[in-house]
Amino acid sequence: MSDKCAPLPTMRSPRDKPGPKRWGNQRVGAVLAIASVAALVLFCGQRSPFGLVVAPLGGTGSPVSPGPRPSGWSWSDIEPSRTLEWHACFEDGQHDCARLDAADLVKVPMDWQDPRSERRVVLAIARIRATDQTDYRGPVIFNPGECGHCGTTASCFNRLLVRIIYDPRGGQSNPCSNFFSIPGDLTLSVGASTPRHQCWETPEQEKSWNLRDPGVFDSHAGIISDLYVRATAYSQACERAMNDSELLRHSGSVSAARDLLEIVNQGSHDNLRYWGFSYGTIIGGVFAAMYPDRVERLVSDGNVDYEEWFNTKHLNFVHDTEKVVEAFYDSCHQAGPAKCAFYEDTPQGIKERLDRLFAAVKRHPVIISPSDEGPAVPELVTWSELKRLLFSALYQPQAQFADFARIAAALEKGDARPFYKHYQPEKPSSAPICAGAPVSPFEPLPDVTEGTSDTFPAVRCADRNLHGHNATMDQILEEANAMLEISPATGAVNALHSMVCLGRTVKPKWRFQGPFTGETKHPILYIANMADNTTPLISARNNSAGFPGSVVLVQNSYGHTSLAAPSNCTQSYINTYFQEGTLPSPGTECDEPFLPFEMANSPSPWVHQPPL
Repeated sequence: MSDKCAPLPTMRSPRDKPGPKRWGNQRVGAVLAIASVAALVLFCGQRSPFGLVVAPLGGTGSPVSPGPRPSGWSWSDIEPSRTLEWHACFEDGQHDCARLDAADLVKVPMDWQDPRSERRVVLAIARIRATDQTDYRGPVIFNPGECGHCGTTASCFNRLLVRIIYDPRGGQSNPCSNFFSIPGDLTLSVGASTPRHQCWETPEQEKSWNLRDPGVFDSHAGIISDLYVRATAYSQACERAMNDSELLRHSGSVSAARDLLEIVNQGSHDNLRYWGFSYGTIIGGVFAAMYPDRVERLVSDGNVDYEEWFNTKHLNFVHDTEKVVEAFYDSCHQAGPAKCAFYEDTPQGIKERLDRLFAAVKRHPVIISPSDEGPAVPELVTWSELKRLLFSALYQPQAQFADFARIAAALEKGDARPFYKHYQPEKPSSAPICAGAPVSPFEPLPDVTEGTSDTFPAVRCADRNLHGHNATMDQILEEANAMLEISPATGAVNALHSMVCLGRTVKPKWRFQGPFTGETKHPILYIANMADNTTPLISARNNSAGFPGSVVLVQNSYGHTSLAAPSNCTQSYINTYFQEGTLPSPGTECDEPFLPFEMANSPSPWVHQPPL
């Protein structure tokens, strides 16, 4: 390789903006994740697409290795063990970390149907130590759907969830303050679990692939051909890259649920206490269907429809998307021109204005010119990028609608700088395009990160009915058009989901398709917003129907999961459920304290954002 490398700008595009993603990180098998409370174990399992897993701790949950991490610490410094052995890690002196060797029969084999196989998985697990051991309540496992940020942001998110469960005042206080004594250990996991879902040998290969992105569905004539063949090529690359690890054969949600059971078995508490978001509701649903007698508490927040995820076409998830788009028109008009930069005299006027902007950008993309505070080379804001921006804003209306309105108003005037700053708040540095060395999927990533975007397709395709793997271009076009009809505003972005499994040939060894029914040890609490852009209320009702005694709590807000619009009412019910086991009465609804445009337009550190 030449020593002279062309510089590659590191600007983030809308496709790789960091933030909570809807689906996708590492092996879920180990239990997918989010943050855990009493004893929180969070890990971004590679068997799973969405994110982190929080798992119970062994023994009493008391800290083993208090104090700040050693200077120069990395995950590679921790020797994998067959029991949870904690080591000081991270910067703040509040975390312990462990690497669990899954080779032993009583741990987490890669293949649960052949636990004696030499194939194994090493799970990287971190926890925030409990500050109060006198009132230890046992572990709670959180799963946010996918790993978001590591470090300070993740810690704030985890502490917020801890407070909601353990603080009678709920989680409205500053999530990063230290006033609350956590009666348990928070555990989270990052991209150090191995082997990892990894389709590219180096980060530069992945960047090179992403730079060839043709756009979203309906962006130009012939796009369906480009997307269809590109999806097939990606599947082939992933199967070739992961052939040695055999991870793709064991990436389904059923393995993740079994991993979750094993983590519970190794902990200090006999039964599962779990709060799953988005894809994390799939893990919770599979667990409840397979091991109903082990469910002590289960909150399912922002529900993916069980039957649709595993057995039917994936269309129901956009059922309420247009309701959230309409909320932008209505709330912008209600907020007035002082708060909404895209204001018009009527909500319909705002819709028509936005339609004109999309049409104009489709005809003539807006140029982002090079500047001292901008990109080093010209960039374009295309119709696809603007669609992705709207798609992203729907996840967090309170936090992002005002920002979207401001960016859209600027683009009307040919000014793309606000768009650029939204994705790149600081001037990017240039990195050599050939700087990255290959990183083995069998070794922890060199940086503290939650994993790769290659996990969601791996898990989705392991779970999905196999007919989607060999769909023809006409079948894909029919499904994409159906999605566009249901959701005209952002269906072009969501249509890409119908293609993620094209060309996949590796079949899962173990696949669970239901039935999603069962008499759980304790009833499940389902939570849904009245309009969620990707996990609609109808999905929560469908899921609840299979589990007697479960209740659907409706939060009258917009966006993805209840955390998109934190409500004291909702958090109080969650607190009471975890503490006392009491469910709200059927038909209970909670209001949100603020409407979009009433809050500062900065993303909440604990709310999901999608990968674009």
